[in-house]
Amino acid sequence: MNGRRISILAGIAVVAAAVLYGQLGRSGPPPQAAQRPAAAVPVTTALVQVEDFPIRRRTIGILESPATVVVRSRIQSQVLEQHVKDGQLVRRGDLLFTLDDREVRAAIARDEAQIARDQATAERTAADLERYERLGKTDAVPRQQVDQAAADNKIALANVEAAKAQLDANKLQLGYTRITAPIGGRVGAVRVTPGNLVSVNDATGLLTITQIRPIRAAFTLAERDLAPLRKAFFGDAKAAVRVYTPGESTPLAVGTLDFVDSAVDTASGTIAAKAVFANTDFGLWPGMYVDVEIDLAVRPGTLMIPAVAIQSGQKGPFVFVIGKEGAAEMRTIVLVGLEGNRAAIASGAAAGERIIVEGQMRLVDGARVTEVAPSGSDGGGNLKQPAPPVATGAAAEAR
Repeated sequence: MNGRRISILAGIAVVAAAVLYGQLGRSGPPPQAAQRPAAAVPVTTALVQVEDFPIRRRTIGILESPATVVVRSRIQSQVLEQHVKDGQLVRRGDLLFTLDDREVRAAIARDEAQIARDQATAERTAADLERYERLGKTDAVPRQQVDQAAADNKIALANVEAAKAQLDANKLQLGYTRITAPIGGRVGAVRVTPGNLVSVNDATGLLTITQIRPIRAAFTLAERDLAPLRKAFFGDAKAAVRVYTPGESTPLAVGTLDFVDSAVDTASGTIAAKAVFANTDFGLWPGMYVDVEIDLAVRPGTLMIPAVAIQSGQKGPFVFVIGKEGAAEMRTIVLVGLEGNRAAIASGAAAGERIIVEGQMRLVDGARVTEVAPSGSDGGGNLKQPAPPVATGAAAEAR
């Protein structure tokens, strides 16, 4: 009985030992697996380049005409002829309307007759004065008559001058019967037609001419940009300004900075400025809202990298750089600004180093990497960066 019990206990001990050994064997990795190195992460890279980085600002502006004139009649008359139509382009001096001039021409004829009469009177008084002066020397006539003759002659001469002035005034009125364009531009809606009476007091006028070539864009910048804005305005070469349709990347036109206000608006903390554009193709129209981009300065020798390489971390933006022995190094960078799909940095990488632009999301500091040339490569491992036509965002200089 005791021997049988001992045999059963011995069998149980053997089975328990076998189970425990099997569990311990599975808990630890095989010796060969523990020694296997981590696989390298495939990445693509681009070189850090050194270029001159344009410092730009982008804001909203509105196009405005340098000059707008409401054309009115300067006399009361009737419109005989209309020489323009709605929307027509005119030059300065072009004939717009012809008014009835018969009344003015009659007044001119009357003035000319008045001048002839006054000149005849002046000649007669001059002859009387000469005669009285000759008689006065012999005391044949009183001195009072000599003085009266002299006064009559002066009055006659003054009447001649007054009649000539009236003639000039009526000739000026005659000129007002031909209404011409005071500036060049585009005619708006014509408000009167032949047969209508017009007068000086017409509030709406005959038509409006708006100058659209050249044209200006009005915009504002923050007060902190005043110093570079003034340098751009007073420099040897005026700063370039581009305007865009909102949401588009192709500029409508390129012009130059034309005006900077003399004071900062204390209510909004902004400074007003304007740019002028030739607008030879009439692509710009007064009243349009546009995106305005202005070149304030150039930062020479700036480090440029693809913007896609930048990641955000707790300590700020960072990138991965190919370091020693093909390992990825995480570098914190100081961002200067953005220009299209590229970024300008002040520190964190050196010229000629290789920045990881694809595959960086799977990396940690010190990870092994292997470079793979993408289909868009130039064959030397440099990622081809398409040059953007314009900056799609405000390139803000780091402060």
